[in-house]
Amino acid sequence: MGTAEFGIAVRRRRDQVSPDAAGLAANGARRAPGLRREELALLAGISVDYITRLEQGRASNPSPQVVESLARALRSTPEERAHLYRLAGLALPESGTVPTVIPPAVQRMVEHLIGIPVAVFDASWTLLQANPACEAILGDTTAWHGNARNRVWRHFVTPGSVGRYTPDTLESLETALVSDLRAAGTRYPADTRLRQLITDVRTHSPRFAELWESGVVSGHDTTIKTIDHPTVGPLTLDCAVLTVAGPDLRIMIDTAEPGSEDAQRLSLLTALDTHTTVG
Repeated sequence: MGTAEFGIAVRRRRDQVSPDAAGLAANGARRAPGLRREELALLAGISVDYITRLEQGRASNPSPQVVESLARALRSTPEERAHLYRLAGLALPESGTVPTVIPPAVQRMVEHLIGIPVAVFDASWTLLQANPACEAILGDTTAWHGNARNRVWRHFVTPGSVGRYTPDTLESLETALVSDLRAAGTRYPADTRLRQLITDVRTHSPRFAELWESGVVSGHDTTIKTIDHPTVGPLTLDCAVLTVAGPDLRIMIDTAEPGSEDAQRLSLLTALDTHTTVG
């Protein structure tokens, strides 16, 4: 089994999943009942080009993150998910590693929060899914790979990280992010990628290393951030983080005060993004 068989399995499953089953509106006439490649790309957070190359057997060695994202987007059963991993030549994630599965109930919640930026992360703060409203703020997250998909890395290491905060809010946020990563390392000691991420951030960010060595522990509170968006200008948003205990997920939700200029800008931004996607 190899790359060709993996692509065939993805294509076959894509043809079997209806837009309704995937939580999408079936707009316009369709030649086939299944998902279009563009729809699968949106659900999985993977570029259309990469899905095309996978299905045609022109892309090799899909990463565990790609396989997991496709299995989730295709509403795969546990057996179908395991089969995709085998076809990709990968072992199923071990019990001691960070979970990356988004349960159907959480998936439905994300899909129904239309116009509200929502992102789902695993316990290490690696991005699993961003809805269209969130993509309108962040940009094309399908182009993010490796550590670039991790919020802790992007905040501490990548220049121009999304969001401006007051000094007090920034201190609280950074402490909470470091605490989360420390706790994840304790819960998932067998996860080599998590250990490497922690090493990488400590190496490249003196601020992270300082907080890590201090042993600080803190939880998340609702924060206020300002995003300087190139299309609609500054957006001041309330950011809340919800934790899903079983699958150990972090759900980040951004909202604007109703009736405010920020709410109007956010509404305009998501409408523009939707128009661009549909067109």
